[in-house]
Amino acid sequence: MLNYFVAADLTAALGVGKLVTSLTMTMFYVYMYYIYVDYYGEKNEKRTITTLYVFTTARIVLCLFPQNGWLQNSSDVTWGVLRNLPFVAMGVMIVLLYYRNRSKARRFRFIWLYVALSFLFYIPVATAAGIVPMLGMLMLPKTVCYILILATFYQAVTVDAERKSV
Repeated sequence: MLNYFVAADLTAALGVGKLVTSLTMTMFYVYMYYIYVDYYGEKNEKRTITTLYVFTTARIVLCLFPQNGWLQNSSDVTWGVLRNLPFVAMGVMIVLLYYRNRSKARRFRFIWLYVALSFLFYIPVATAAGIVPMLGMLMLPKTVCYILILATFYQAVTVDAERKSV
């Protein structure tokens, strides 16, 4: 918002913020996998974790390429698509895992939907907001999805932990 109301050039700072957010969200999905494994008591399947780490590594490496233009406020659609392909694949993995077990844990029954919706809102922004800036507004409902995910995890940690200790 400062970029719209302050005369200073904040392009580099905003670009670094976008890069950090990209990397942070990538790790968020890795953590979601480990929460899934822990909560459902499933073992780490070698194929699943390897696939997840391949997508994670690909995403991080692609985000670090200078062609992303983080510091120049570039809106290269090709790089927007490239760096988000492994991220979307990670999201699909998480959606499928949580969907598959949605009836086993009432607390997490909607996690798959929150993740799917967050990507539904995010993909147009990541690929085309540089061309159609109004698409950036889709980050609001995407953020609501993340708040719902975090609230669900928080309840699982606090409420479920309290029940186990009683």
